Amino acid sequence: MVQRTAHGERFDVPDGYLNTASIGIPSAAVVGAVAEAVAEWGRGGARPPQYDRYVTAARAGWAGLVGVTPDRVASGASVSQLVGLVAASVPDGTRVLTVGNEFTSVTFPFAAQQKRGVTVTEVPHDRLLDAAADHDLVAVSVVQSADGAIVDLDALREAGTPALLDVSQAAGWLPLRLDWAAYVVGASYKWLFAPRGAAWLAVHADAPAPVPHDANWYAGEDPWTAVYGLPLRLADGPRGLDLSPVWFSQVGAAVATEWLGTLDLTQVRDHCVRLADLVRAGLGLPGTGSAIVALELTDRQVERLARAGVVSSVRAGRTRLSCHLYNTEDDVDRVLGAVASR
Repeated sequence: MVQRTAHGERFDVPDGYLNTASIGIPSAAVVGAVAEAVAEWGRGGARPPQYDRYVTAARAGWAGLVGVTPDRVASGASVSQLVGLVAASVPDGTRVLTVGNEFTSVTFPFAAQQKRGVTVTEVPHDRLLDAAADHDLVAVSVVQSADGAIVDLDALREAGTPALLDVSQAAGWLPLRLDWAAYVVGASYKWLFAPRGAAWLAVHADAPAPVPHDANWYAGEDPWTAVYGLPLRLADGPRGLDLSPVWFSQVGAAVATEWLGTLDLTQVRDHCVRLADLVRAGLGLPGTGSAIVALELTDRQVERLARAGVVSSVRAGRTRLSCHLYNTEDDVDRVLGAVASR
C-alpha cells in the first residue's frame, strides 16, 4: 500500500491497482467523511434530516460533472433502477437502439418491457449512428464497460434521435456537456470515488417525464411532511423521481463530486488516456483515446499479471485495465513487465 497524491488529495492506492472501472478507490477525504458519519451513527448522534444536505450537494456535484442543472436531476440508488423508470414509461412499441455487449443495466430494463411491444436492437458500435434514425430512442453508455469504446457524442446529438446516455464509465475522467440528451444516468462507485448506493438521472426539459413508479416520501416537495397519508404530493420535475437515499453513500458522493468539480477534467482525461495509451503502445497496439484498455492475453500472461500485483478484471473474455488520476507510469511499467512477452 502506498500513499499517492493527486490534485492535492491523498489516495491510499495499492501499487498496480488498475480496476477503477469495477470499483474506484476513494480519497482520504471521502474515507474520512464516511467514517465520521458511521461513527456518529454508532454514537447515537445521527438524525435523518441531516443527510439532506449531502443529497443536495451530491446532486449538484454530479450535475456539474455531466453539464446539466441540478433541478433536472433525480437522485436514486443504482443505474438499473433509474433506467427502469424510463423504460417502464416509454410508449408501447418503442424501438430502442443500443450496441452489442452493452452493459445490461442499460438494456435489460427496456428488454423487460417486451410484452408492451418495446424492442431493443443491438448493432455494432460503428453502426450506431447509421441506425439511429430508424429508432425512437438510443440507449448507450458514453464509454463502454467491456472495452472502453467511446460513443461519438457530437455525431449522436446531430443524428437527432433522443438518447439515454449512461456515464458510469465516463463521468469523473471525461469532460462532459450532456444538457442536450433526453436522459443521462450514472453511478457513484467507479470513477467518482464514492461508495456504491448513489446514482442520478438527468431528464431534459423537453423529454417525456418518467412515471414515478418508485414514488415515495422522499420524492415529496417537502419530504419530512410527506411521510404519512394521501393524497399523492410529489415534487415537481425530476425531484419527484427521487428515491429515499442511502445515507452514507450520499455523504461520500457529496465530498467526491464537489472535489471533482474543482478539477480541470481535460487534464484528468489527458493523464488517464496517456497512461492507457502507454500500455497499448508497449504492446504494439494503437491508441484509442480511452482510459480503459481491453487486452487479449494468454493464460500465462494473466497469471504473470496477477503475480505482479496488478489488480484488473475480466470482461467479455478480455483483461480490462482502467487508469484514473491516482495511477502513474509505475503502474504501466508493472503491466508491461508482466505481459510484454507471451
